[in-house]
Amino acid sequence: MADVRTHSHQVQVHPLRQHEGGIKVLYPQSGPSSTQVLAVVAGVPIGGTLLTIAGLTLAGSVIGLMLAFPLFVIFSPVIVPAAFAIGLAMTGFMASGAIGLTGLSSMSWVLNYIRRAREHLPEELEEAKQRLAGMAEYVGQRTKDAGQTIEDKAHDVRESKTYDVRDRDTKAHTARGDKDTKTTHEVRVAST
Repeated sequence: MADVRTHSHQVQVHPLRQHEGGIKVLYPQSGPSSTQVLAVVAGVPIGGTLLTIAGLTLAGSVIGLMLAFPLFVIFSPVIVPAAFAIGLAMTGFMASGAIGLTGLSSMSWVLNYIRRAREHLPEELEEAKQRLAGMAEYVGQRTKDAGQTIEDKAHDVRESKTYDVRDRDTKAHTARGDKDTKTTHEVRVAST
């Protein structure tokens, strides 16, 4: 066959390759890779062997059940409670194992977390110390400022309530006619 070309599209037509015996091959000439061949060569015998063992196990289980069924019927008053007790014991063992495994994995996680935290602990501890020192300095400065403010307000109150008794006595003496104003008294009143 020949190549057919159109204006905007190209269409290539190739003849189908034929293999021995007239079988048409659509795969490239190279065939399957060596890993695919190895997988098939190893997989078929292993899979077949496992299927055979599974079939033999199933057949043995069915034959054993058929032989043991009359004994199960005869001994059922003993076997049922025994099976129940064995089932409970197995459940207990499985639960114990699961809880133990969970505990071990939790301990492992905690130890790994502590190990990772220990690597970063000195840096975090130094950062925490710096933050604490900064906070202490800030609180100290704020306390000092508050104390200064309180002291200033107390001084202003003292100044406004301090007065000279002489002024009062002078007014009182002049009103009474006394001329002896040699004693002056200063009284400071503290506010409560």
